[in-house]
Amino acid sequence: MKGAVSICCFLSLLLLQATAEEEEEDFTGVLRDRSHIDETLRLATEEKAGDYAAALQRLRKIYHTSIKPMEQAYKYNELRQHEISDGEITSKPMVLFLGPWSVGKSSMINYLLGLQDSPYQLYTGAEPTTSEFTVIMHGEKIRSVEGIVMAADSSRSFSPLEKFGQNFLEKLIGIEMPHKLLERVTFVDTPGIIENRKQQERGYPFNDVCQWFIDRADLIFVVFDPTKLDVGLELEMLFRQLKGRESQIRIILNKADNLATQDLMRVYGALFWSLAPLINVTEPPRVYVSSFWPYDYAPDTSRELFKREEISLLEDLNQVIENRMENKIAFIRQHGIRVRIHGLLVDRYVQTFKEKMSFFSDPELVFKEIVDEPDKFYIFKSILAKTNVSKFDLPNRDAYRDFFGINPITNFKPLSAQCSYMGGCLLDKIERAITNELPALLSSINSGKQPGLSSCEATGCGEKPKNRYRKN
Repeated sequence: MKGAVSICCFLSLLLLQATAEEEEEDFTGVLRDRSHIDETLRLATEEKAGDYAAALQRLRKIYHTSIKPMEQAYKYNELRQHEISDGEITSKPMVLFLGPWSVGKSSMINYLLGLQDSPYQLYTGAEPTTSEFTVIMHGEKIRSVEGIVMAADSSRSFSPLEKFGQNFLEKLIGIEMPHKLLERVTFVDTPGIIENRKQQERGYPFNDVCQWFIDRADLIFVVFDPTKLDVGLELEMLFRQLKGRESQIRIILNKADNLATQDLMRVYGALFWSLAPLINVTEPPRVYVSSFWPYDYAPDTSRELFKREEISLLEDLNQVIENRMENKIAFIRQHGIRVRIHGLLVDRYVQTFKEKMSFFSDPELVFKEIVDEPDKFYIFKSILAKTNVSKFDLPNRDAYRDFFGINPITNFKPLSAQCSYMGGCLLDKIERAITNELPALLSSINSGKQPGLSSCEATGCGEKPKNRYRKN
């Protein structure tokens, strides 16, 4: 008897599920109006391409003439593993989509670009569907680009990805298409996080690749849905990698129209409960609650709320697009500050090594003591005392033990020897870029003036570079 009752209950559940699915299929055939996307993102507005190109050219010149020489002289790339290419300077803002599998990342990109029901839409489904890193970018015609080709093309910003190996490049794919939005931004869709899969089973360093994209992203959408709120080891590792990038993070609770209002409030609270230990900041990231896909909202849900949330997210995206030049200048200036601090530290290591060396000293033992105990020789404190450097910008001391393990101290010259009659001093040039040239370029962008040559470049200063670091 109990078995018959159980079977009847089971059949009733199947019938209800089938009826709900039929209603959902009938309902999801109605496409949502997309006019607010073009309006909010101002896609019909023509941009002043000439001013933007001139600013990019000026920024590129400042980097190559004032920052890169010190970067190369003191091998900064081997400390931070972040080399800036021309492709990265001229690249469009990058929007990165992260999150568990099948939460709607690909559907959201299809919706923003209007790709639904077209041969070029990203594949979506209830099962894990995206196994590649997919870069959606602007092109004159619709075509796919293999990862190996993207990494080999120096005009793009993806050439550094070769260091992750051929297995990863086979999991990297680019899609080019003519689209107004892609003229201003690039989307990156990532494989969904599956907590029961070990990282080594992917065949490439997944977390390292994610870190590469995180470091270069202007906006990071971390997407969840009501059925995938648990935080496992891989998602926890991902949030560790997002430390310091909280201003770029936006949390999205997708598929919110699948829930009644009371259930949605509970899910919203559960999401914050799960993420609270991972985001240790005073002000948590903005959370958007809506349903980001092409079809209309489910009936009897908070349509107006979801529509306002969607428009708020689009305004956030538009802000990144409009501020892309300012963000690039700020990024290059921040990079220049780090390169300058690195140059000052290496110079201090070199000077200390020369001061402690004597005719009978063992160079390896002397320098090992300096690297192992930098505070004993006031390496870092002297930088803070003599220069306008914040202690919060100083790199990790242990990083220099590894750095000098690869690069012998004898390979570097002190800053006082890094000057030439025609080129000037490396430190003077990078300080001038940080304090004068880059802020002036930023001011010209904000005031609408076309960036031009500096006074010295226009008239020729005709002054012999003064080496203020050479001992008299």
